[in-house]
Amino acid sequence: MTSAFGRVLTRIMALLPGRADLAEIRRDPRRDLLAGLTVAIVALPLALGFGVSSGLGAEAGLATAVVAGALAAVFGGSSLQVSGPTGAMTVVLVPIVGEYGPSGVLTVGLMAGVMLVGLAVLRAGKYMQYVPAPVVEGFTLGIACVIGLQQIPNALGVSKPEGDRVLVVTWQALEEFAKAPNWTAAGLAASVAVVMLAGARWRPTVPFSIVAVIAATTVAQVAHMDEAKPIGVLPAGLPLPSLSFLDLGSVGTLLPPAVAVAALAALESLLSASVADGMTVGQKHDPDRELFGQGLANIAAPLFGGVPATGAIARTAVNVRSGAGSRLAALTHATVLAVIVFAAAPLVSRIPLAALAGVLLATAIRMIEVGSLRAMAKATRSDAVTLVLTAVATLALDLVYAVIIGLAVAGALALRAVAKQARLDQVPLDRGDHSAEEHALLMQHIVAYRIDGPLFFAAAHRFLLELTEVADVRVVILRMSRISTMDATGALVLKDAVEKLHRRGILVLASGIRPGQRQVLDSVGALQSLRDEDRDYATTPDAIRAARDHLERFGLLSALRTQKPRTFDEGALR
Repeated sequence: MTSAFGRVLTRIMALLPGRADLAEIRRDPRRDLLAGLTVAIVALPLALGFGVSSGLGAEAGLATAVVAGALAAVFGGSSLQVSGPTGAMTVVLVPIVGEYGPSGVLTVGLMAGVMLVGLAVLRAGKYMQYVPAPVVEGFTLGIACVIGLQQIPNALGVSKPEGDRVLVVTWQALEEFAKAPNWTAAGLAASVAVVMLAGARWRPTVPFSIVAVIAATTVAQVAHMDEAKPIGVLPAGLPLPSLSFLDLGSVGTLLPPAVAVAALAALESLLSASVADGMTVGQKHDPDRELFGQGLANIAAPLFGGVPATGAIARTAVNVRSGAGSRLAALTHATVLAVIVFAAAPLVSRIPLAALAGVLLATAIRMIEVGSLRAMAKATRSDAVTLVLTAVATLALDLVYAVIIGLAVAGALALRAVAKQARLDQVPLDRGDHSAEEHALLMQHIVAYRIDGPLFFAAAHRFLLELTEVADVRVVILRMSRISTMDATGALVLKDAVEKLHRRGILVLASGIRPGQRQVLDSVGALQSLRDEDRDYATTPDAIRAARDHLERFGLLSALRTQKPRTFDEGALR
């Protein structure tokens, strides 16, 4: 027990920041400070908007951006990652709030943080790279649609209908708006979204989100637009850390949503870190350390009333484009937001909810990479099917089911593609020292098959059908050196095929069986008959000589001296 604890402690120590991180921060602090300020300006309306969308309020989004953003910056595995509340996480949290209330969300966040730390200790970060790209693209497309639809009630200035099914809620909001239109709120939301989208094309480096929100707030205040509901009262500072929200009696019930939150946090954070690596030269994130940093961030954020956090792709991209070179930029972003919380809470509280809805509508639209979707759809039919099913499942069900469905579909289609690579080819026998007549007779009575590719459950039965259909032969040689992989199903099918050929009076010889294949074949008894009758050979020439000896015993080759192969009476030998 002590030894295991020592190994875990050693592993945790290896995940902590080191001197290299400090040296990196000292390299160009001025540039990192400016980049952090830029990211904070972009992150402010997003943090407020995602807090409101989650159901816990704008203050929860700000608390998450400050606390989780700071801890993930210090302890995370990417020097350029910016963390905080995200749209994908909001989509998961809405039904949790509806079923378990705010305390349930905070408890789930804490549990998910513990799970992420555990994944980091177990070195699970490397396995996230196996998520197929079509699943990620479909997942992102579905999330963008859900985020956009979630903003419809606030964008139209109507009360959010009850329920957690986004399509149903959106339809009910549209019906309520049709009965009593609130053109003020709709106009503010549309204006903010248009300014952000047009501004991003015109001047990508300018934070048009904050410009649009300030303008919308000013217009609403000057014109006394009562229809444009403001955020409401914000606390002047972060609440003191507390565990009073934790309900230990409901931990078991909250385990499934906590697993979903942890899985999403891991997936989105590692994806965001990979995007940051791709935008720079020489940067490489540590996936296990990234999970560790996100775990600590999600353990701490609920203590201050924050929602679960992940790495944020959009804010990370802004950070990189602004010239960030170290963790100091992300830490500065969190610090600036903390100052805003303490110094400007009354001003922030006046921002209309419709303006934040416009920010998130524009964010959802910008999440959809048309070029990437088009390329993925054109790649293969399997990729297109996986992408579409994942996106539809995200929209119609929830993110956890969507990822599971996407992975299952991608896995099934990949297995189908791999199974098609398995081939059973008849190959010509080497003439060697045989005369032309002998070679013709050998070809007439001996067939050599080379098995290429994987022989596993997805391809095995097709292989059995092809092999057992051979006719007019006395000997079959199975050349097995090119089998790339074999499972128990493949071995059982091979055994069945050999037995069926034996019952037809056809001798089966095998050559080139590799050690790894022998273990699988032995486990199901497929090698027993071959070994007992000495029909397992190291090389194909050895198997051909054995087949030739077999024909000699039946008198086939001696009969060749007096008869031509084409007039040989095979029926007399049966």
